Amino acid sequence: MRKFKFLFVLPVLGILACSEDPIAENQESAEESQKNLFNQNLTEVAYPDQSGPTSQVYFAGQKLPVEEIKNAYVYQGDIIFPKNMVNLQPKKVVYQEGDTPQKSTGRTSGLWPENTVYYQLDSNLSNQERVYDAIEHWEKNTPLQFVERSGESDYIYFTSGAGCASYIGKIGGRQEITLARGCSTGNTIHEIGHAVGLWHEQSRVDRDKHVNILYENIENGREHNFETYEEMGYDGEEFTTNLDFNSIMMYSSYSFSKNGQPTIVRNNGSSYSVQRNKLSSGDVKGIESMYPSTSVGTPEEPVEENYINGEHYTLSGLTVLRYNDSWYYGSMFGWRKVKLVRDNWYWV
Repeated sequence: MRKFKFLFVLPVLGILACSEDPIAENQESAEESQKNLFNQNLTEVAYPDQSGPTSQVYFAGQKLPVEEIKNAYVYQGDIIFPKNMVNLQPKKVVYQEGDTPQKSTGRTSGLWPENTVYYQLDSNLSNQERVYDAIEHWEKNTPLQFVERSGESDYIYFTSGAGCASYIGKIGGRQEITLARGCSTGNTIHEIGHAVGLWHEQSRVDRDKHVNILYENIENGREHNFETYEEMGYDGEEFTTNLDFNSIMMYSSYSFSKNGQPTIVRNNGSSYSVQRNKLSSGDVKGIESMYPSTSVGTPEEPVEENYINGEHYTLSGLTVLRYNDSWYYGSMFGWRKVKLVRDNWYWV
């Protein structure tokens, strides 16, 4: 496992910034421009200044609104859904006893087994120290360990892209986190959060107790980014008792604003500040709940005591609710009890 100590990064960057090479100067200017673009409202986006048609897709048994941009399904700005795990029409995801399950590609637990995340860096990715610094922050503050890949088939691949983006949870195989030049260490911490299973804070079920959404200020066609998880079919308790304004997964007050006015304000009408410096205590609590330091077994064969009642988990291609030490799926007929048998879900 790589250890991270970069005591001389800032002096080196200072020397490079003073270069009189006009090409380096132009690159620095472009990078600074992107930093302003990504960080002026602290909302990560996969494709800055681009939009696409909105459609409804089914992911892990849930119906979600996404934008189609550059042949990708983009959710809430920076979450990418792999096409082999998304369906345009409802699909059978829970079986009756005696059914023969269909073979399916892309089935995943959503969690990284044994609290270990394998990763690899694209050799052409600029400013690789931001990735190492973000990984070091995750390892210092959570039970997760990040190991450079040495042939493992499931891993995160940090590479260049138009913006800052990630898949949600472990999807199986190579999954990219894309980082444009302007994506900071904090943006990288945020995207790693998605890759290990964290969603956005402002979409939690109880958010309306804490904030108001000003839809009149949201970019046309981007209103779906502000739906709560309850509106999308989720329910249950959150990792923290209140919305965490300090979460690194929280949208800013001006996310997707079309007129420079706030899109999210506190209940008293005031805007608020968010940060992209570190995981909050609430973020850490959520990760520790998802990845207990004493966990054993794998998510495909759940160890029951590791799961918290009232929480959602994506296991073997299905988003399920833990309730009364059993599993439930929110179907069109309401919540029904299910069980996991050899990586397939069945009605109980």
